[in-house]
Amino acid sequence: MLELVLLRTFVAVFDEGGFSRAAARLNLTQSAVSGHLRRLEEQVGKPLLRRTTRSLEMTQDGERLLAYARAMLALNRDALADLAQAPFHGRVRVGLSEDFAQVPILRALQAFGADRRGLQVEVQVGIPGALLTKMKEGNIELVLGSQCEGEEMGRLLWREPLVWAWADHTGVDLPDPLPLAVLPEPCPYREVALERLATAGISQRTVMICASNASLRAAAISGFAVAPMIVSQLRNGLVRVPESYGLPELPEAQFRLFAASKELAEAIMNAVPRRHAGEE
Repeated sequence: MLELVLLRTFVAVFDEGGFSRAAARLNLTQSAVSGHLRRLEEQVGKPLLRRTTRSLEMTQDGERLLAYARAMLALNRDALADLAQAPFHGRVRVGLSEDFAQVPILRALQAFGADRRGLQVEVQVGIPGALLTKMKEGNIELVLGSQCEGEEMGRLLWREPLVWAWADHTGVDLPDPLPLAVLPEPCPYREVALERLATAGISQRTVMICASNASLRAAAISGFAVAPMIVSQLRNGLVRVPESYGLPELPEAQFRLFAASKELAEAIMNAVPRRHAGEE
């Protein structure tokens, strides 16, 4: 029996044109992708790829399997979507951190509701910590948000570097104490930024508490403050503070899906794009 997880990796390697890009798409290590391909070749008993120092080519058997793999994965998605419709009636309340309040996500949620007759999808945008508290209290069924450190809860969608963002002030020294712009508590970026600065012995002054990513970007672009932000938001005048300035390294932001039920999590996982930050 061919395993779907191996077929999914096989298709990703072909679509992405290599192991490293497939690993990034699937949130796997490159060695795990290689292991999946070896196991799949063992199951079919034939080589599927020709590996050279410069290219990766599909064998004739690999091309034949690719068509079957796409069909099997599509059938699996259709089956999950069909079966997922039954348990959901009435209202599904979704909490989004601002990182997820983007057009592709909202389109996916709209389509999710439209495919399920009688289901209403309601969205609340807020700070991940506050949204998770509401989910524990039974006021939200699903949360799409980020975390930096601590317990690895929820379903991992992707990781992205968290950096110190500032205006493109080439050659300008950072003020002392460091002027900091952050989102309100309990924001994971705020918590880790303050903790890392304190551990490094760098004095800071919180000069702006922002209600949204738009105001956070404005604080950084204007040069009014430095802000902890994910790297995909560094555009239109925002740059990463160079390592030479001596600010402590920040951990990766982990974008995760948290759901009150396994069935709802599976259905949304199939609907929501894995990477979307900054996309329109």
